[in-house]
Amino acid sequence: MALLEIKNISMQFGGLKALSDFSFAIDQGELVGLIGPNGAGKSTAFNAVTGVYKPTKGQTELAGRRIDGLSTVQINHAGIARTFQNIRLFTQLTVLDNVLIGFNQSGTHGLLGAIVRSPKFAREREKFKGEAMALLKTLKLDQFAAWQASSLPYGDQRRLEIARALATGPKILCLDEPAAGMNPQEKIELTGLIRFIRDRFGVGIWLIEHDMKLVMALCERITVLDHGETIAVGTAEQVQGDPKVIEAYLGEPEK
Repeated sequence: MALLEIKNISMQFGGLKALSDFSFAIDQGELVGLIGPNGAGKSTAFNAVTGVYKPTKGQTELAGRRIDGLSTVQINHAGIARTFQNIRLFTQLTVLDNVLIGFNQSGTHGLLGAIVRSPKFAREREKFKGEAMALLKTLKLDQFAAWQASSLPYGDQRRLEIARALATGPKILCLDEPAAGMNPQEKIELTGLIRFIRDRFGVGIWLIEHDMKLVMALCERITVLDHGETIAVGTAEQVQGDPKVIEAYLGEPEK
């Protein structure tokens, strides 16, 4: 049994079928990609799995537990975290506070304890602060801990968003176009970071990305969508040579 298993999920918006009988599986420590042209249904698949959308049909299981239909918060607590194509940091908060928000989801002090600043809240806050600083150091962001998140360079904002997702303790990390807007050097650094995260934290990583060089370098297995339907699944080499993928997405190589 795979850690995350998606079984024949469909998403329909009125008369538009954005995802059709989509099936997918990822195990702990795997690094797999989801690619396809714009409008292929990639982000819809992420949204259906992470609780942004409730699937029209099908089911999703995480570690044998059915999670489709749960809220985004419940799914995150179950062990799935994600980032977004457009960075969604709390830009007016510090780098440290952004990561603390991720850790606070596992707190037990409750809302009242936070409001009255109970001793339990203070103890948990110090514990999470230490863990947040350790995570920032691991991702080479600790020197920016007191900075306002909006003042970070673009590549480091991406890194911070990933750090906040990791702070929730996920089993599966979903990265939605993490290289979007990055320059070539930042993409090289991101490639190394994603490999490091998989190896260091042992999480399964599910990646949506348009940068084919990055995808082919990173992903052990790739699923290709076109108009909401799966047209290919395989290794980078297999996908690159698939006639359906070439026609729908990659295009013919120059002669």
